[in-house]
Amino acid sequence: MRGHMTQEQWGELKQDLLRTVGQNNFKTWIEPLEFAELSEGVATFHVPTNFIGNYVSQNFGDLIMHQLSSIGEDVQRVHFKVPANTPARPSSRPTASAPSAAPAAAAKEELPGAPLDARFTFDSFVVGKPNELANAAARRVAEGGPVTFNPLFLYGGVGLGKTHLMHAIAWELQKQRPDLNVLYLSAEQFMYRFVQALRDRKMMDFKELFRSVDVLMVDDVQFIAGKDSTQEEFFHTFNALVDQNKQIIISADRAPGEIKDLEDRIRSRLQCGLVVDLHPTDYELRLGILQSKVDQYREQYPDLQLADGVLEFLAHRISTNVRVLEGALTRLFAFASLVGREITMELTQDCLSDVLRASERKISVEEIQRRVAEHYNIRLSDMIGPKRVRTLARPRQIAMYLCKQLTSRSLPEIGRRFGGRDHTTVMHGVKRIEELRAQDGQIAEDLELLRRTLEA
Repeated sequence: MRGHMTQEQWGELKQDLLRTVGQNNFKTWIEPLEFAELSEGVATFHVPTNFIGNYVSQNFGDLIMHQLSSIGEDVQRVHFKVPANTPARPSSRPTASAPSAAPAAAAKEELPGAPLDARFTFDSFVVGKPNELANAAARRVAEGGPVTFNPLFLYGGVGLGKTHLMHAIAWELQKQRPDLNVLYLSAEQFMYRFVQALRDRKMMDFKELFRSVDVLMVDDVQFIAGKDSTQEEFFHTFNALVDQNKQIIISADRAPGEIKDLEDRIRSRLQCGLVVDLHPTDYELRLGILQSKVDQYREQYPDLQLADGVLEFLAHRISTNVRVLEGALTRLFAFASLVGREITMELTQDCLSDVLRASERKISVEEIQRRVAEHYNIRLSDMIGPKRVRTLARPRQIAMYLCKQLTSRSLPEIGRRFGGRDHTTVMHGVKRIEELRAQDGQIAEDLELLRRTLEA
């Protein structure tokens, strides 16, 4: 049986998809689709390249099927194909997804990169001590000047800003050096293109396409570890670009030396440029990120009231992942807007109870005491004991401060664990460390190191 969807209906559905997937994804992946036919429950779309067809099928296929069903069409499957004997036509896509098309590939199938997220720019990247070196290095590369370190290798855990910086570099290069051919893609996409070229016997095209870029950006490179033939091709592409003095920027979730199953020659190549670690966020950076998000939300929710202490509470409690932190704030603002209430501590704890439970620190007072005693090379019995000499009093206050920050124990409870001290003694110790933290760089560094060790 043949469906009756018209081109006009597909045009309307595309507008719905634009609202759902956002401008960047729409321009890159949805706009090039051309509705061909709907027959026997299969909706067929023409695509300019196999790569686009496969990407759309994997990432947006279910969504398109749902949209078609919503207007009453009986669709069990969506199919994407490159029309036979169609002359090559210029793509209507802008260069935001793969900031520019390779000149050498003008007559061939174009090489799309991963879409860039418009939110991920240098302006929206909040800089603090844990990421200032990575930010400075990324900005230097983004100027598009002479290649000074090659490759730039950014690494760090989930939600610390690697991908944000990669996108920011691509956007900035597009602005500063539109003449450069910049390609940003994930390691999985590189691998996918390589496998596709092998299957279609187009390895020469593959090599020519990848080696005609001026700046190659590969995200999450740990994914090629263990994939021998992909590693081999990546290595040759890498060498070809470095020999031509072209810039390479790479991100991973760990340092080159720690990526298991990565060939030694690739590992040493990756280490020969500038390797920069994005450290876990500290409290100040998390607070800065939250304040930056609040400024953005103010435009969307101008009348929303935010009680004092809420941001500080979130910055303390959600410490491992910036994405979770930002997601919690988004949910909080949306909820408060819907119920028309001020964002108080009580509303925050009710609305985010699941997130707060998940990030609850399971750190004990005893563990903190032991770690601090080890760090300052004092005996645990002396930390808890009555002696008040400074060499013991300062570590004791630091341990009290960390207990207040990292556990849900009350001040009297903490005092009892420190040799039966009064809660006012704990309060004084915490206040003193807060003062010293702002004045003494060594104490600030010790606190951050201890916090990171305890949270690991």
